[in-house]
Amino acid sequence: MLQFPGTNLQPNNAGRRALLQTGALSLCGLAGAGGSEATLAAPISSTAEYPGFGRAKRCLLLYIYGAWSQLDTFDPKPNAPAEIRGEFSAIDSCLPGVQVCEHLPRAARVLDRCTLVRSMAHPWNIHSASYTLTGNPDTEKIEGRQRHPDQWPYIGSVVDHLARNEHFGPREPGIPNNVMLPWRQSLFARPNKRSGTFGAFLGTNHDPLWTEFHGEAPLGDPFRAITPDGRFTFGAGNSPSLAKDALTRRRSLLSEFERYSAVMDRSSTVASYTDLRARAIDLLATSQVRDALALEREPFSLREDYGMTLFGQACLSARRLLEADVKFVTVVWDEYGQTDESWDTHYDHHSRMKKFLLPAFDRAFATLMRDLEQRGLLEDTLVVCLSEHGRTPRFDPSNVGAPGRGHWSRAYSQLFAGAGIPQGQVAGATDAIAGDVVNRPINPKDVLCTAYHLLGVDPRRELLASPGRPVPLVAGGSVIRELL
Repeated sequence: MLQFPGTNLQPNNAGRRALLQTGALSLCGLAGAGGSEATLAAPISSTAEYPGFGRAKRCLLLYIYGAWSQLDTFDPKPNAPAEIRGEFSAIDSCLPGVQVCEHLPRAARVLDRCTLVRSMAHPWNIHSASYTLTGNPDTEKIEGRQRHPDQWPYIGSVVDHLARNEHFGPREPGIPNNVMLPWRQSLFARPNKRSGTFGAFLGTNHDPLWTEFHGEAPLGDPFRAITPDGRFTFGAGNSPSLAKDALTRRRSLLSEFERYSAVMDRSSTVASYTDLRARAIDLLATSQVRDALALEREPFSLREDYGMTLFGQACLSARRLLEADVKFVTVVWDEYGQTDESWDTHYDHHSRMKKFLLPAFDRAFATLMRDLEQRGLLEDTLVVCLSEHGRTPRFDPSNVGAPGRGHWSRAYSQLFAGAGIPQGQVAGATDAIAGDVVNRPINPKDVLCTAYHLLGVDPRRELLASPGRPVPLVAGGSVIRELL
């Protein structure tokens, strides 16, 4: 049995046993230094007059880390030379005149629920997760430094911050606002630790609530396959019901830790813990969120439709969390093991895409779209499927026998659905080799502005980071009218 824990706890001496028994830090994602106090500043300008403001009641963000090839997914060029188009053929989708890669047959049939953007572009030809997910313009120098003080908060962390200030109205105690599956980003990646999905200056108490995965990966990589008994938990474990005496013991242990913390420096880290403690107790007492991770309650046929992979089962769990009223849910297809694995296909591109990357995504995404629609969730749930860049039009000739595609941020594709996003639409276009945008370039900042707008947040609003330093939610960018 392989164990994939969400956090490594390293407490000191006296408090160690108490922390391990409560599971509170693992539960709430305290994995680094505390952040500065941040409050809301007045908005600079308003986008509320644009259509769709506040249409999304919740958001599901699918992050395909490593970056897929536009040519081998949603922008194939069947008439391009072989060294450009690669080995895969293009097939017709349900949209007239729109083709996708032959290994995405299920996704091809649900594009009528989506807007496909083929004209993403930005200047950072690196794994710019920070830029993609926070809009931070300094991404190049801090990309691999998760807790760097100049990092900006993840969009889910901002939503969490606003929700706690009742921007979206009162929230039920114990229901988290910001959950990420299957674990903390880059937890099992070697050697790099990617940024972009943390609370940054908002503080570690605004990090996502990360799940843990416990299960077997028969092919070594859980994104390739997991066994049906694999499960996600919130650190302390998910029992169908938490006995009253067990909850009382956990409260007692948490109070004991507070007694030890009283002699510690009252830094922002300790202040963050106080908030995490309260959230931990609320979550432990809230069965509907814990029960959302009980995949055994779903028909096994539906689980198979999502795919018995880590991404597929995480997408199904995400749907259940949305139904439990979690405001912002993220599923990351993360690196696992050595860097350049997964979607970062610098080598052995065709084999990896064909054998497990494309089929696993195809099955999970198509089933998710239909499942959300059938349950009435798609109407007011914003679904955003992002990667940080595309792949080079030409293959890297240095990988003899196993060619790959390098990084390419000048043109790539993304998917959007739900919450009033126009259905069956293609926005933007690239040239004959999918190397450059020729119509309607769209920047990741535009995507962030649009997501905030649909969630009812003015993207021009600022946060005041200590000591009174104003930081915009999005520095630049504009709402994408084609998505309203």
